[in-house]
This record gives sequence, structure tokens and C-alpha cells, in this order.
Amino acid sequence: MKNCTQAAPAKVNLALDILGRRPDGYHEMRMVMQTVSLCDTVTLEERGEGFALSARGLDLPQGKTLEERGAEAFFAAVGRPMPGLRVTLEKRTPAYAGLGGGSADVAALLRLLRERYAPAMPREALEAVGGRIGSDMPFCVRGGTALAEGRGDVLTDLPPLPECRFVVCKPDFDLPTGPMFARLRFDGSLPRPDVDGMVSALKRGDLEGAARRVGNVFEAVLEPGERREIEDIKETLLRRGALAAAMSGSGPAVFGLFPPDAETAGAAAELRRRYAQVFEARPVGWLL
Repeated sequence: MKNCTQAAPAKVNLALDILGRRPDGYHEMRMVMQTVSLCDTVTLEERGEGFALSARGLDLPQGKTLEERGAEAFFAAVGRPMPGLRVTLEKRTPAYAGLGGGSADVAALLRLLRERYAPAMPREALEAVGGRIGSDMPFCVRGGTALAEGRGDVLTDLPPLPECRFVVCKPDFDLPTGPMFARLRFDGSLPRPDVDGMVSALKRGDLEGAARRVGNVFEAVLEPGERREIEDIKETLLRRGALAAAMSGSGPAVFGLFPPDAETAGAAAELRRRYAQVFEARPVGWLL
């Protein structure tokens, strides 16, 4: 089998709201999600026996990885034994940052497996395979611009985000997703982003209208030190011309949304004087 490769684009949450805890233990989400050109690269080859994964730019966890679980779920869905596979990741998207990098890698692997072994598999079926591994996998399989509801796996395609630019900055600390969810209190005090308003703005093709509604409910539960750093990054992006800035996912990466003709190099350069992981990107459309 010839090696095959796919990009694994990161995502940002243009708007992220959490409505409460569900009976199944997950949280009820309402988000507008967008893939961006910041990406890893995933290479697949069939060789040997078993499943082998290597990564450049990332220390792999012990035990069975999400990639191996994704491959097993794919072959179970198509009803055939898994051949020997070797997967190589070239990491660029920061890990544990709220950018969906790990999910994007698994999603790219699933697209490669579909292309090689089950090209007739409908998109929805492949998304369902991803959904068995993680809540944001279906979106990472699909890409583009979408409203995500349920636990994040119920997707409605939206008109593409109008042409724009992003600057993404990962500060030098992590915010694990589980503890961030544990900080939430659903007592009516959380400031909620206007998800419906953003959907309406996207349907009008109104970039500035969408930018006015950028927001992330997780920012309300940051600890004081975390908040100071996140707000400082946001202030830099806004001062440098961003229409909006917010934390993505459960953080701590922050993105600035810039007009299409904006000069983003200055914002990126200023942030790079303080942070090692700063990227310029553009929106990306459907992946499948």
C-alpha cells in the first residue's frame, strides 16, 4: 500500500455555550465551530502487523491511543479485520490547548481509512465512528463551519465564515478539559454568548456581526492568574486590529478574528516575543 497523507486542521470555537449537565453525564453544548488552516499532518501506510503510531513534536501517552481506538472502531464498522497499520503524526497544532488537535488527528486518520478501505461509506457513517471516540470527532471529520449541539456531536452545516484571518496564541500553561467542566455552576450566573445571533450573522455573510458575538462561557470560570494572561493576549490582539478575540474550547489557546485585508504579522510578532506557540491561519471549508 502506498503511503497516503492528509492534513488535520485545528478548530476554533467562535461561540461556545454550555447549557447544563445531561443525564448521561455529558454536558449539553451549543457551539459554532470553525476549522482553520493551522494543522498537523497524518500519514498512513499498511505494513507489518498490529498498529504502530509515531509522532514528531509530541510525547505519546502510555497505552492504547485515540488513533488506535479510532482505527479499531472504523474496521468494526466496515466489518473486516484491521490490517497492520503504521501511522505517523507531524504535530504543529498545540496539544491540550482547546484547538482539537488530537481529535483532528484521529479524524484525518478516519478520512484516510475511508478513502483506502470504504470509499462508499457516507460522511454521516464516518462521523458516527468518530463520535464513538470523542464528542468533537464528528465535527473534526466534517470540518467547515457548523452549529454543534448535544454533546457536540449533533451538527448543522452553516454558511462559510466570510473570508478573514486568525492569529492563534497558546500561553505557557494547560487547562485540562475535565477540571474546566467541573468549575462550571449552572445557577444563572454564567454570561452566555449569543449563538443564535452568530448563526444569523453567518447566514447574512456578515463578518462583523459574527465577530460581535464571539464568546466562550469557559472564560467565566478562569482562575485570577489564568484570566489575567488570557485577557492580556486578547487585549494585544484587539489592539492590533482584531475584530474579536476569545479563548477556544476549554482553553487556554486564544484566537483573534481579523478582517481579510488585515496585517496580522504585527500581532503575531508581538505575541511571539512572549509566547513560543503563535500561529497565523485562515478559515478552512468542508474536509469531507
